[in-house]
Amino acid sequence: MTTFKEIRGTDVLSLSSDPSNPEVGQIWYNNSIGVLKGYQNIGGAWASGGNMATARNSLAGCGTQTAGLAFGGYAPSSATEEYDGSAWTAGGNLGTARGYFAGCGIQTAGLGIGGYTATTATSNLTEEYDGSTWTGGGNLATGRNTVGAAGTQTAAFAAGGSIGFPTNTAATEEYDGTSWTGGGNLAQARQQPAGAGTQTVGLVFGGLNAGTALANTEEYDGSAWTAGGNLNTARRALAGSGIQTSALGFGGIPGTGISSATEQYNGTSWTNTTSMATARRNLAGAGTQTLALGFGGYTTAATNATEEFTNPTIVTRTITTSTT
Repeated sequence: MTTFKEIRGTDVLSLSSDPSNPEVGQIWYNNSIGVLKGYQNIGGAWASGGNMATARNSLAGCGTQTAGLAFGGYAPSSATEEYDGSAWTAGGNLGTARGYFAGCGIQTAGLGIGGYTATTATSNLTEEYDGSTWTGGGNLATGRNTVGAAGTQTAAFAAGGSIGFPTNTAATEEYDGTSWTGGGNLAQARQQPAGAGTQTVGLVFGGLNAGTALANTEEYDGSAWTAGGNLNTARRALAGSGIQTSALGFGGIPGTGISSATEQYNGTSWTNTTSMATARRNLAGAGTQTLALGFGGYTTAATNATEEFTNPTIVTRTITTSTT
């Protein structure tokens, strides 16, 4: 029988209390309570964050887990809120209230793209945020809503989207901080996808076409899209975060109902990880694969709830044994 010492090169310590700074994989015996314990990576986990002041769905978001940005929403809203890792505070309002649109960038240099306004369902407007105020940027060549986008305020892409019910587009446009120019078309026209990555190493996944939720992923190299691995759960109106080789997809609408499913992408394939606490659709996301933020969306009504994803989550766990 192999012993722990043969595997790890150390004996199992017998301690009167749990160590204050254990190593991942360390095992010890707590002799004061007669329990064998270990310090283990249990994968990603979602935890509650601070609520937004304004409940909304079909909003846009960007930034990081500790410096996030939420803006717009439906019915067309202009409200902006900034997240500091625990609480949301009011930021400057969008110049044009809108929902069903996309965001990218960071809290102090954000971008809002396209969307559904009070006057048009397929806006071509772009707005830029400087941490306090939104100003108009260059217009998209093709007005659209529910577009997939990612990148920075000065180097972004916008791909797919609805150009008027029921027609979707495969067109991609690239932003240089001033104007949009045409990029390579998606292989699959779609609306309501999620986006991640950068303008030259981008990712679009999920979405809707011809009434069917999509599972397929496409990867962008700055000029052309190529096929990536399929999501395990086909869905639309989901959120994403991270980069092309380390992305996170969460929430959305599968064939029916609302999903809480969370998946991680490694540049080749998607794997399931811990689901969100609350299933939701038309939510916004921000951050990375390991430190992500999901906020707003629709459950049975528009919600102001925020969830924070952390991976890895490392905890002390009791180890049970069996002789059978």
